[in-house]
Amino acid sequence: MFVVPAAIYLVLFFGYPVVKNVTMSLQEYTTRTFFTGEAPWVGLANYATVVGSQLFGPAMLNTALFTIGSILGQFVIGLALASFFKRRFPLNGFLRSMLLLPWLLPLIVASATWRSILDQDSGILNRFLEGVGLIQEPVPWLTSPSVALIAVILVNIWVGIPFNVTLLYSGLQDIPEELYEAGAMDGATGWKAFWHITWPNLRPVVSVVLVLGVVYTIKVLDIILGLTNGGPANSTQTLSIRSYQESFVNFEFGVGAAYSNILILISLLFAIIYLRANRRAVDE
Repeated sequence: MFVVPAAIYLVLFFGYPVVKNVTMSLQEYTTRTFFTGEAPWVGLANYATVVGSQLFGPAMLNTALFTIGSILGQFVIGLALASFFKRRFPLNGFLRSMLLLPWLLPLIVASATWRSILDQDSGILNRFLEGVGLIQEPVPWLTSPSVALIAVILVNIWVGIPFNVTLLYSGLQDIPEELYEAGAMDGATGWKAFWHITWPNLRPVVSVVLVLGVVYTIKVLDIILGLTNGGPANSTQTLSIRSYQESFVNFEFGVGAAYSNILILISLLFAIIYLRANRRAVDE
């Protein structure tokens, strides 16, 4: 009986939308449907439209590059900062709290701010790089097809660092200091201590951070929408952007639902990998 309220909530707010989305992807669901109530059954035609689209391949590739680049950057910087903040020094708590600011800002506000920073002509980043002599002419961060995806990845890394630092820092705090003291007596200091003590004990937290990071990153919409809207020349088109544009720009809700279902399947795949890895670790 205690489970019933939670089960009802899951069915209403998670189960029904997923089932509705799957149903829409199998129908010709357009703006006309809202007036006539008719959505003809088309089977897998919407998925055929998605896979046959010229933008599907680039969107899949950009989604993979965006996700991998963001996760690697967020995790490496997050782990480095978490290790740094584990040490005791003045203003430690204040600096950690300030580090949460990117996480607290609404993503659309963050993307608008970064759009101003990365502006080719008046952006502060280009002016700073020119001032220190690192570049000779302004970099078209958001208007060049060869640079735009990198810029979007860097902004998303900035947004995701607090999440990684918070979880990894809590994991580091749970590692007993006695292990490091015993390791130091056997000569395990520095990188040896990290590899043989920190990493094995941090591995369960790392798996959670990576899987949640993938699930959150693969469906990022706000940052890309606010910075480039999928451009220039479709260089920052991802599956989430394609789903949004098909649904709310082209008003082809069935095709948009098909895109989002592909995203759900990819996220589900990573969730299954995470659950199997956790089960194997428990068994061992």
